[in-house]
Amino acid sequence: MTEDDVIRIMRKHLEGLFPKVCPNCDRYFATLREYILVTKRLGPMMSYDAELGRWESSQLIGTLALANCPCGNTLSLSTEDMQLSTRQLLLDWIRSETQQRRLSSQELLAYLRDETRKQVLAESCQEDA
Repeated sequence: MTEDDVIRIMRKHLEGLFPKVCPNCDRYFATLREYILVTKRLGPMMSYDAELGRWESSQLIGTLALANCPCGNTLSLSTEDMQLSTRQLLLDWIRSETQQRRLSSQELLAYLRDETRKQVLAESCQEDA
């Protein structure tokens, strides 16, 4: 699996989480792009399984990215609804890449989050042109 494959899989999953509504202010986020533009990141993206060294399990905890809605409420995007086999495949890739690149899982996930955001926003700009 390549980095491009990982970003494609994660992006498809994330885009499938929309539309999303803030339970505090009822703000409606129609797309991942809108969510990226309107919310403010809160801390690093976290793979709880990687942080705990749980590289193989039939009950993976998953990965979570937090952001604040303009109203101040914390929103999350997670891998909770992703198929276990896909989550395991991504976790295997993270394990391999963190060793190969000599990065922590948080550093690698921050990089992937940045690349995904750039991709989503760049494509949106191209569509607007």
